[in-house]
Amino acid sequence: MSTAVAPARTGQVLADLIPASRVRDIALVVGGAALTSLAAQIAVPVPGSPVPVTGQTFAALLVGTSLGARRGAASLVLYALAGIAGLPWFAQGTSGFSVSFGYILGMILASAAVGALARRGADRNVWRTAGAMLVGEAIIYAIGVPYLAYAAGMSLSAAVAAGLTPFLLGDALKAALAMGLLPSAWKLLSR
Repeated sequence: MSTAVAPARTGQVLADLIPASRVRDIALVVGGAALTSLAAQIAVPVPGSPVPVTGQTFAALLVGTSLGARRGAASLVLYALAGIAGLPWFAQGTSGFSVSFGYILGMILASAAVGALARRGADRNVWRTAGAMLVGEAIIYAIGVPYLAYAAGMSLSAAVAAGLTPFLLGDALKAALAMGLLPSAWKLLSR
């Protein structure tokens, strides 16, 4: 028995393996938002930075790759709107707008991007998954760091020092976790 994913599955994401229904899609979107919220509570303050290290970015990228661009982005939009409305489910139980809200905006776009890449098979092997995660992280930082600079009244170089540099190692570890998790899930499900 082969462990390779059948070519017929190209164009699918992991969520597409669940029988299709409107209820499924709603449950996946709400579940993706809730997963991102739970991961956001895993937060470690970074000295000299108003932005903590969290599991939020990993969850957002995992949601995007697993659900696809449309459902993944919808999950992150729901996550953002609920947090803006006052639900305390952003990092460290916060809500509303903060200096780190740009990262949440970036996660919406990143989730859509990695979801689109996953639909093209980017989550099927280690190196393609690494590439998709790098694209997603780059999008998050491309929006989050300038927003941080603006919202906190920092120079762009100060925002890079406080909102990018301290997070690179952790993001590499999160990408490595995704590199093992996503292709393994496809191999397991193809049996």
